[in-house]
Amino acid sequence: MVFLGHGFSALEGGAALSGTESKSRMENQVKSLAGTEGNRPQLPSLTGLRIFGALGVFLLHSLMLVDPLKMAVPMSFLSDQDLAVPIAKFVGKAGFFGVSFFFVLSGFVLTWSAKPGKPTRAFIRRRLFKIFPNHLVLWVVAMLLVPAAAATAEAPVANLFLVHAWFPDPKVFISINSPSWSLCVELLFYVLFPFFIKPVRRIAENRLWAWAGVVLAAIVAVGLINYFLVPDQPRSPLLPMAIPQQWFGYIFPLPRMLEFGLGMLLARIVAAGRWPGIRVAPVALLTIAAYVGTVYVPSPFDFILAMIVPIAVLIPSVAAADLRGEGIFLRSRAMVWVGNVSFGFYLCQGVVLFQGRLWLGGDKTYSTPVAFALWIALFVATLLVGALLYTFVEEPMMKRFSVSRKNRKNRKNRKNQNQKNQKNSPPKPVEAAEQGAIAPDETSAARTVV
Repeated sequence: MVFLGHGFSALEGGAALSGTESKSRMENQVKSLAGTEGNRPQLPSLTGLRIFGALGVFLLHSLMLVDPLKMAVPMSFLSDQDLAVPIAKFVGKAGFFGVSFFFVLSGFVLTWSAKPGKPTRAFIRRRLFKIFPNHLVLWVVAMLLVPAAAATAEAPVANLFLVHAWFPDPKVFISINSPSWSLCVELLFYVLFPFFIKPVRRIAENRLWAWAGVVLAAIVAVGLINYFLVPDQPRSPLLPMAIPQQWFGYIFPLPRMLEFGLGMLLARIVAAGRWPGIRVAPVALLTIAAYVGTVYVPSPFDFILAMIVPIAVLIPSVAAADLRGEGIFLRSRAMVWVGNVSFGFYLCQGVVLFQGRLWLGGDKTYSTPVAFALWIALFVATLLVGALLYTFVEEPMMKRFSVSRKNRKNRKNRKNQNQKNQKNSPPKPVEAAEQGAIAPDETSAARTVV
């Protein structure tokens, strides 16, 4: 008996279903559970999955052989170079995976939670209050603690307004709080999303896979252009890559819109019930195996190309498993919590890790046990700062300012009226809640975004 999820099996009424019938049943089941646009169920597993993307970036940043704030000091605490060098090489691509994962995921969850007719101004307002509060706090902290991070006159202002990724100069695009360059890409997508979603909605369901293939081909084309047409000199002092190729193929916001577009198409594929019934466990193993292979992929093909297909399989597979009600651990309260704090955990690394390494160990390296203990201390400190940002900055600012005062007042009035109506009427069964198809508030659904 082959498990198909949420009450279906390969046997029904004593008769075995053919492969085609089984696939059709699963597609119809997922499509029905996905609800309708603007009324999609929450996908808590995707929130839990976020921490693995942020952890990938943490592994890269915390185990590099150079601290960006002091080039003569390694980020790794290990004195044993026979251990430090291969570890740094192995985790050196984890950051590429994490960032690409976040971009595809952003396109997916924003499309999943999109509500037809929602004003563009209201959407952009919500997204600005998602990313800017944490960014502004860390910008101020970085300017106070690490004034050397402002290496050029234009860097502070460009970084403050999240346009620094448009500058090809590394003294600008990784200035101040270095992880914030990815927010420039997110910001562009947020501005363009209300215009992207309209044509994506019009794509016929039977053509979604073809369009996904077109976007993947475009991503490959960008990688080839970067390799053959963009100069491979000068080299980066931080990572084994050329600075012009790093900027064009990894930092520059325009080409990275393709990953968001792929996420949008994948969301529609899942909602249409056209995602194959792949279990999460083999997909996770595929992703791990693909990453191991990525370690041996040369720059610049390791930026996006090496992991884009595993990422494009992982995210919708987890989403479909969520819809089928499969009990994967990503839905647990602990995983959802770390997923929620992962934005702050990711964004504070430029300050907590790079400056924290100098505070904790200066320019010294240590024996393996001591180095591991210090690395754990940095991880805990980074997670703690991420949790503080989520609790006292991100979440309060989203609740207070992401909706206009007029809409907050209307929402409060509706809530009071609903409570009054509930008191005056007998309770009714909520079929959607019993089926797990509870429509998400956009804040919680789009919380999956970095």
